[in-house]
Formats: sequence, C-alpha cells, structure tokens
Amino acid sequence: MLREVADLGFDAVELSHGIRISLVPGILTALDEKMLRVSSTHNFCPLPTGIATAAPNLYVPSSPDPREIEQWLRHTRRTLDFAQQVKAKVVVLHLGHVGFLLFNPARRLRAHLKRKGALFSSDAPEYKKLVATVTAKLRKQMPPFIARVKAGLEAILPYAEERGLKLGLENRERADELPLDADFPAFIDGLNKPGIAGYWHDAGHAQIKQNAGLIVHQRQLEENAGRLVGFHLHDVDAAGRDHVAIGTGSVDFAMVSKFIRPEHVVVLEFGPKVSAEEIRQSKTRIEALLTARGM
Repeated sequence: MLREVADLGFDAVELSHGIRISLVPGILTALDEKMLRVSSTHNFCPLPTGIATAAPNLYVPSSPDPREIEQWLRHTRRTLDFAQQVKAKVVVLHLGHVGFLLFNPARRLRAHLKRKGALFSSDAPEYKKLVATVTAKLRKQMPPFIARVKAGLEAILPYAEERGLKLGLENRERADELPLDADFPAFIDGLNKPGIAGYWHDAGHAQIKQNAGLIVHQRQLEENAGRLVGFHLHDVDAAGRDHVAIGTGSVDFAMVSKFIRPEHVVVLEFGPKVSAEEIRQSKTRIEALLTARGM
C-alpha cells in the first residue's frame, strides 16, 4: 500500500481511519525501510478489532451514552499511541454531532437541495429563511452535546501533549456536525491546553457548505488562519461529490493555497475512483500553487 503511494511521488502519507490492524506490520516495515514518512493519522487508526471498513464516527464524544464516550476516549488514546509510534505530527479528529430524539432539522436542508436540484439557489429568500430556522434549532439543542465534546477533548489533550502531538479538529460537511463552523475560533481558544488542538481545514467539506449557502469558504479560512494545523485537499464536482481530483471541480485552490504555511500538514485526500494519473496531476497543481508562493 505504501509502496504505491511512494511510487506516485509522495514522501509522506496520512494513515487514515481505514487502516486495519492487519496492515500495521507492513506499515512499520515500510517506515523502517524509510520508504516514506507519516505526516498525520486520522482517528481511529488503526481500526478497532473487528472493524474492517473506514469508521471515523464509530464512536463520538458528543454522545449522551457514557459508554460510547469511554470507547471514544479509549480508541482515541490508542490512535495517539500509534501516531507517536509512527512519528506523525497531527491526529485528525471528528467530534460528533447535535443529536435529536425524533427529527433532525438538518435533514430539511438536504431535502431542499435534493428537491431543487439544478434550480437550487442559496440566495432564495425561502432557503435563507430555512437556513435560519434550522440553525436556530441546532443551537437550541447543541449545549449538552458541545459540552461533552469539550470535556472529551480536554481529557485527551494532556495525553496528546505528552506524546508531542497536535490534534486537528476537522470542519465537516453536514450542518449538524460539531463544532458548528462559526464556532471553531471560540471553541479552540476555550480549551484548557492552548496550542495542542488546532483547526484542520477540509477544502471539500468547506466547498460543500459554501455551495449550500452555509458558509463563505474564504471567510472560514480567514477566521481560523491563526489556528490552522493542516489541510485535506480534494475537489467537489458539479454533482456535489467530493474527494475528486483537484482541478476537476469548484474549489478555488489558488485562494486556499494562500493560507498554507510551511509548518502545516497538507494531505491530498481522494476517493478510490480517482486514477493514478489524476493523483499525479493533482499533486502537480498543488505544488505549482505553493511554489508560486515561495514554498
């Protein structure tokens, strides 16, 4: 697996939430042979025993079930141990969502987009009213969920600090996922271990939210620029599918590249249908943008 990545011209890799335990011996051998290095890992890595497919939300710290939170803590610590072992710099985390007993209002946004199709307009008054209504309901329901997320993170932060790791808190594509986009600065600044957790920007997720009229992509980066630790870069096509090759969709990578600094971790994150040639071309496009900025 890692040989294929190295043969595509990469010298580093993110070990993601699809790494089965059975792959670990080969990964460690490849690292011993200096085939490449590990820049980051993505919770949960390796996957819990018995889980064979990618499962970043298998357990979430927002859960009202203390047993699930304990499993999240346990497997997050395990990911941090593995990240230290493979000499990663950052561990990327998903932080759960606002839960509803019966009907999640965020579904109304997705239903509206699907119903309107090509006729969708984020500027339509009826849609703006819907966004305001949904956001208000999410914020009303949110306090106990975000409080549990904060408590879970603060239990993990010292563990990460002891291992010389940073936590990348990833922006997500759904409206009900935590933290809400506008809340990242205050949430990160309010944690009890400054500098250990930072903002991880997923360009595809941000573009999906911009296309849905929920955020302005550039503003999201501007508001979190001083907290950035890394990026997932992938494009979003006309049908709204993300994790496609860079340059084949609507993400403004020239804009995104202005926020990348030498100390950041930059990961190209693609779906399985992206070809090897498309990956090479994507890599070349990003490198050209960074070179133009003197990086």
